[in-house]
Amino acid sequence: MDVEDLAQLLHETAEHHGSFEAVAPPHDWWDWYAAYMRARENGSPPDDASAAAGRYMAEVKHVVVSSA
Repeated sequence: MDVEDLAQLLHETAEHHGSFEAVAPPHDWWDWYAAYMRARENGSPPDDASAAAGRYMAEVKHVVVSSA
């Protein structure tokens, strides 16, 4: 991945992380970013990558977003 593509992916990741960050308890943003970016690099569309990052945060990092 060249620098321009990486920058674009980081920008996209930041945009999608915003909705998670707004409702999640305190967490390290880089964990969510890494899970999202890995999913995108493996071909997942943005919404699926967001879901994968959310699952990673819940299952591995124990950062759970309440549905209340």
